[in-house]
Amino acid sequence: MSKIIEIRTLFFIVLIGISIQSKGQSTSSPKNPNIVYILADDLGIGDVSGYNPDSKINTKNLDRLINHGLKFSDAHTSSAVCTPTRYGIITGRYNWRSTLKSGVLGGYSKPLIDSGRLTVGDLLQQKGYHTAFVGKWHLGWDWAFKENTSDIDNLANNFDIDFSKPITNGPKDLGFSYSYGFSGSLDMPPYVYVEDNKVTASPDRVTVNVDDKGFWREGPTGSDFDHVQVLPHLTDKAVEYIHRQSDTGKPFFLYFALPAPHTPILPTTEYMGKSNTNMYGDFMLQVDDVVGQIIQALEDKEQLENTILIFVSDNGCSPKASFPELERVNHNPSFIYRGHKADIYEGGHRVPFIVHWPEKIQQARTVSSTICTTDLIATLADLVSFELPAQAGEDSFSFLPLVLQGNETTFLREATVHHSIDGSFAIRKEEWKLILCPGSGGWSFPRTPEELKGLPPMQLFNLDKDPAETQNIIESHPDKVHELKSLLTEYIQNGRSTPGIPQKNDGPENWKQLYWMYE
Repeated sequence: MSKIIEIRTLFFIVLIGISIQSKGQSTSSPKNPNIVYILADDLGIGDVSGYNPDSKINTKNLDRLINHGLKFSDAHTSSAVCTPTRYGIITGRYNWRSTLKSGVLGGYSKPLIDSGRLTVGDLLQQKGYHTAFVGKWHLGWDWAFKENTSDIDNLANNFDIDFSKPITNGPKDLGFSYSYGFSGSLDMPPYVYVEDNKVTASPDRVTVNVDDKGFWREGPTGSDFDHVQVLPHLTDKAVEYIHRQSDTGKPFFLYFALPAPHTPILPTTEYMGKSNTNMYGDFMLQVDDVVGQIIQALEDKEQLENTILIFVSDNGCSPKASFPELERVNHNPSFIYRGHKADIYEGGHRVPFIVHWPEKIQQARTVSSTICTTDLIATLADLVSFELPAQAGEDSFSFLPLVLQGNETTFLREATVHHSIDGSFAIRKEEWKLILCPGSGGWSFPRTPEELKGLPPMQLFNLDKDPAETQNIIESHPDKVHELKSLLTEYIQNGRSTPGIPQKNDGPENWKQLYWMYE
């Protein structure tokens, strides 16, 4: 009898041990951290109250990340507009090295990323991550066109598509295990959701909205597609993904590309009037709430501690936000900086960049090192011990040492190249910024031939002394102009700005934006 009791006791001890071990496995963090990358659309650095003490928009959730993480004060997108910046994020390569030398793609455009190019998704998949894209893609993919097409990048055109057939060369083919979103911006047709290469619901109507803030172009619209509900719907998809993937115990990477606060500016009813600024300010509060929902989802699944949560915008704020209205309530989306979306000036590409990782960042810090959105792929490669091949991440520098050690002297980015909507260049090294055009290169003054008449062909600014870029000191520093121009020429000709084997740029060798190289 005593032996039976001993055996039973031993059996229960073993069961308890297995149970404890199993429980430990289900609640413990994965070996590698999860990564959530939230990309806002047309959000200005001055819209985040943690960056701008005079902001009239209280972004409490973004401020929470800042107050417990890293706030990069000198972070830049690789371009002042949507598509090019997204190209740099996914590939670690400057957008102007691709075939797109200026402007953006449309909703019908062909894929910009070559199928053989390594992406952040590919890299992490190879290291055991489940990867997901949710939101606005805007990098082109192949639709099943019913007839031969031309001029598909023209945003005014619509085309006949067989929506029953899958798309190809989209996120699923570029390193994302799961994908859900739409092709272009929320103001570019066609307006359909695509999940894992398949359209979720074919168009049953054509919609258009000509209101200035709520604007979207005329185009076919899926039966399940409601412009007002796109941001909440995509947020639900992102939250569902976090919940689902957290239960697997496998590390995940979520690239959540918001369609907001880009046009159409359509805050839902609960946010209307909430900011006491204008509809753009209301939409900003909704974007901030989306960030709060992602934080909550990670907390609910006990994943927040071991998740690297990054928040950034794809460029500066658009004039569609109505700067005159915002000025009347003393709110400036560009903060102290000149210009806005599309411009070569700081307001076009200097953006909020926040990194939150409680397991490794115990104290809030402001980081003054200059970083670029192209730096993601090298940083993640550094994180998971992946050696980038020579033909990948040509303009990507790892900022992981800034996150882990806080030692800014170990960050090796020599200089940063900026790019505007019309293809104009600038290069930034330390406090010096050389602009290779006479005006904004975008939508702000000066831009017209009349406004540019008589201006010097280039601009030089000392950003430490003149962050608002008010004094062009090009005439008094010829040596600095020569140094920066030579460095930019070297970066272009080498096909890379990182150390390594020279690479080739895509497209013609002498595209017109580089006329100054041959003077």
